[in-house]
Amino acid sequence: MNLAARDSSFQPAYLAKLNAEQRLAVEHGDGKIAGPLLVIAGAGSGKTNTLAHRVAHLIVRGADPRRILLMTFSRRAAAEMAKRVERIAGEVLGRDASVITDALSWAGTFHGIGARLLRDYALEIGLDPAFTIHDREDSADLMNLARHELGFSKTEARFPTKGTCLAIYSRAVNAQAPLGEVLGSVFPWCAGWAEQLKQLFARYVEAKQAQNVLDYDDLLLYWAQMAGEPEIAAHLGARFDHVLVDEYQDTNRLQASILTALKPDGSGLTVVGDDAQSIYSFRAAEVRNILDFPKQFAQPAEVVMLERNYRSTETILAAANAVIGEASERFTKNLWTERKSAEKPKLVSVRDETEQASYVCQAILTEREAGTVLKAQAVLFRASHHSGPLEIELTRRNIPFVKFGGLKFLDAAHVKDVLAVLRFAENPRDRVAGFRVLQLLPGIGPSAANAIVETMANSLDETMGLARYRPPQRAADDWPGFVALYCGLRAGAQKWPADIEQVRLWYEPHLERIHEDATTRRA
Repeated sequence: MNLAARDSSFQPAYLAKLNAEQRLAVEHGDGKIAGPLLVIAGAGSGKTNTLAHRVAHLIVRGADPRRILLMTFSRRAAAEMAKRVERIAGEVLGRDASVITDALSWAGTFHGIGARLLRDYALEIGLDPAFTIHDREDSADLMNLARHELGFSKTEARFPTKGTCLAIYSRAVNAQAPLGEVLGSVFPWCAGWAEQLKQLFARYVEAKQAQNVLDYDDLLLYWAQMAGEPEIAAHLGARFDHVLVDEYQDTNRLQASILTALKPDGSGLTVVGDDAQSIYSFRAAEVRNILDFPKQFAQPAEVVMLERNYRSTETILAAANAVIGEASERFTKNLWTERKSAEKPKLVSVRDETEQASYVCQAILTEREAGTVLKAQAVLFRASHHSGPLEIELTRRNIPFVKFGGLKFLDAAHVKDVLAVLRFAENPRDRVAGFRVLQLLPGIGPSAANAIVETMANSLDETMGLARYRPPQRAADDWPGFVALYCGLRAGAQKWPADIEQVRLWYEPHLERIHEDATTRRA
């Protein structure tokens, strides 16, 4: 797929919509594989628009979209980026744009791209390609099983919870730091359990390998280790002419090592971010990744600063610049805007969360009286659980509101139940999925679920082991239906999406029994 024959002197209209600095970033290399590029994009400076234009410009100038790797920090961001690329490219390519941008198949999160590549190279690195992936909750449950097996849940002094244990493990993996260093700097209250945590993590890794499951951290760890093999690294790097990374200030050491392995000389590599917006150090994000990037390669990276802000007013930016200016080490930039305002931002100190909620509600009502309708007002908070006191106060004052955010769809209990059935059928060694599914049946608790999983594991054929098992009397009525469902899924009698419809029909009676809000969940 080559569009290079286009007139190189042709300047498409979409470039005219960019400011000078944005255009400099977009045209870097002018479609060819060029040296490393770092775009320092201040808040509200059109970062996403610039990155989308760069990808579109690469395609318009002849780059093969199948050889472009675009990594973002959420699936939604990747999907939005692809839509923008299609829209921009469509101004030049017309109807052909959708066909060409559909070939932009390597756009996604680090973890999503990692999962695809691991399946591609599974046999070469000793992985079973049919591995299943545990989310954070499933990983914590498996950590808890290992914790129980080692007797750490019954210690005289309270052992760290499963969530804390997983957080420590994840931090050590992503920061590429020794356990002692992680405990000392981030989890000092757990330092006395260092030896036990080493045992626990070893058991956890053994359990994952035995059950053919990977957690989110493994998707990066295995990718990085795979890229550490010279032959595989060369093959991986040769698959992509251009590698673009969004929100680079939020990458960790493991992710940075992956990029270095993919493009050791930095050719074709573009990273976009803002050191002043690096706020995820608690997730092992390493701001030095972006600070050190310009001198990381033999050919120093070109650095483009996006300083014009399209979102805020002069007074807000003055406050932001003053705060950013206090950083001990940073890329020097000064955010500016053409938007004028005489109103300055306020810093309000209150006694506690209750008083804070009261102040916000009063401010909302005051604005309404001044003519600002409620639907034109918004309250931002750092995390969903911070909204509790405010929701109570809004309700008490009869102020109508809509809350955005909260529990993700895939994290909802009923969705995880359905997915667990599919995962257990796909991989009978996935004990966490098996435990979750089996305990949906009335009369089957942890002990019975464990016995069933063990029976399946010790059978030559897991399906036959399940069919031969004699369940507790209370589960007798529901057991045949579950066995029939499981056997059908394992046999592949129904293909997607018919198989999920089968699971839904089986699950609905259990949904009614387990959840009081079954009608809402079903919708």
